[in-house]
Formats: sequence, C-alpha cells, structure tokens
Amino acid sequence: MRLRNKPWAERVIVENPQIVEPEPRKWRGKWNEIFGNNHPIHVEVGTGKGRFVTRLGEAHPEWNVIGVEKYDSVIITGVERLQENPQQNVRLLKEDVTELTEFFAPNEIDRLYINFTDPWPKNRHAKRRLTHEGYLKQYKEVLKETGEIHMKTDNQGLFEYSLESLSQFGFKLKNICLDLHKSDIQGNIMTEYEERYNKRGMKIYRVEAHL
Repeated sequence: MRLRNKPWAERVIVENPQIVEPEPRKWRGKWNEIFGNNHPIHVEVGTGKGRFVTRLGEAHPEWNVIGVEKYDSVIITGVERLQENPQQNVRLLKEDVTELTEFFAPNEIDRLYINFTDPWPKNRHAKRRLTHEGYLKQYKEVLKETGEIHMKTDNQGLFEYSLESLSQFGFKLKNICLDLHKSDIQGNIMTEYEERYNKRGMKIYRVEAHL
C-alpha cells in the first residue's frame, strides 16, 4: 500500500479522542468501560481506512468494534468516516499490531479480523505476515477461549501459508472458502479492496479459526 503524506492528519487524530483512543494501554482489560457495556469485543488488525470496522459496527450495534492501524495517513480516513457517521460502538487505535498484548488483556477479545493484509511473499519477510507464529502467539493470548480469527485475502500463497501456520499453532479451521463470493457464507462485509477485487472477478479466500 502506497502511503500519501498528510501532515494535517496527526492534528485531526489528536483532536478526536472520542474516535481514536489516545491512551489504549490505560484501558487494557477494561475496554468495556470505554463503551459502557459488556458487549463482545471485535478487533480488526491493520484496519486501513476503516471501512470494514465502521460497516461492521453499524451492522452490529450489539458488538464493540476496535480497529488497529499505525499509519496516520491511513487511519485518518477512518476518523473522517466516523466524524460523518458517529458510532458509539466503534473506536480506532493508532498503534502497531506488534504491541497488541500491551493494550488488550488475556481473554479480552471475542473475535479478531485479518483482512487483505500485506502478503510479504519473500521467505525472508515471513515474520512480517500477520499470520506468522509471532503474531498468532499474541492473538492466542488476547482471545477468549471461545474466540475466533476471521481472515480474508486475495493472495493464494498467503492463504495457504496461513492455513498451515494457524493449524500448526493449534487453531482449528472451519468455513474454509476458496471463492468467498460464490459460497453460502452469510453476513459478509466487504472491505474497499474486496469490493474492487470482486468487481474484477478475482477470487477471495476466507477462513475462520478457533482455539
């Protein structure tokens, strides 16, 4: 993903703490206090421009939805979406996914989403893939015993790698789709990338994993 310089983005992010939580570590283990309820917590890692989390939150007011994205120039689009259409059950974190366990406590997350993440195709970059063992260790820690990971990608190589990585780390796989939009999966919410790929007739791969 090519990043465009948006020098004003940091200011807007700071001015909207009701959208982008400025002190996420303070709420580790207490995110339900932020939302004022005990609804399930759903988290998207690498949330990009925030289309998925905002649509997910709108479709499911019974869930608390958090998107994690480290780049100012990317997350700012999500901020703008939530300025135009405020959602009390959606928050953004301008944080690095590598530090996930610093702002989520063990057994705090009900579901985690990995959507169209960078495939990092070269073997020497495998540790950067969001389904590498290093990340799975963090996911396993913050997910509840009944928690799940939902992953979507257009990259067959990453998908095959992820199926193997998840299985080897102890996750059980279900609802494996080799062509999501020709499957009977219900309630799918498309990301910007997914909508673009679907229009081109490209296959979307999807899997659910649970402990």
